[in-house]
Amino acid sequence: MKLILHGTPNSRQREFFLSRARHTAYGGARGGGKSWAMRRKFVLLALRYPELNLLLLRRTLPELRENHIIPLQRELYGIAPYNSTERVFRFPNGSRIKLGYCDTAQDVYQYQGQEYAIIGMEEATHFTEEQMRFLTTCNRTTRTDISPRMYYTCNPGHAWVKRLFIDRQYQQGENAEDYNFIPAKIYDNRILMNADPNYVKQLLALPEDLRRAHLDGDWDVHA
Repeated sequence: MKLILHGTPNSRQREFFLSRARHTAYGGARGGGKSWAMRRKFVLLALRYPELNLLLLRRTLPELRENHIIPLQRELYGIAPYNSTERVFRFPNGSRIKLGYCDTAQDVYQYQGQEYAIIGMEEATHFTEEQMRFLTTCNRTTRTDISPRMYYTCNPGHAWVKRLFIDRQYQQGENAEDYNFIPAKIYDNRILMNADPNYVKQLLALPEDLRRAHLDGDWDVHA
């Protein structure tokens, strides 16, 4: 069976796909196509590198199911079967995408001792800095064909995301060249703009602080 991946990335999403930084964050405003970009990035990596281990996270299980499990089941049907008990998609080349969540602060410890070359944190501002830092200990590999990477999608929020990717203020052990932020707004997502032009009007009608955050991607609103 042949796998056909539908959709064409916009210019910002292409930047996200091409980034090789140790940490890459994508987003800022609502409607920028963050979830699609993260899913497609993971599928492309799983197809490109045999026997690759990837971990894709949302904060809660319902979010994980609606934003990733169901869309991936549709997209990968007949190609990468889904094991609902393990929450894993297995590809014919041996790669596997593990779907996880961290509903409580302690949930992150279920990944202790596990090894993933690629980790994605969807809506990263919903995670604590402590959870992020613990997950970096799982982001490792002995492979020589790909280096460990973490990918994030985000809207304005938690201070740790703003510090690393927006303000670029680094502490001991953090290297500026490891962090890449790719801003995206609804205006970059022509597919959504054409399919639902009223969505922009909804964002424009928000109170000023929410409009600045969700339409303009202004990180200072929640500072």
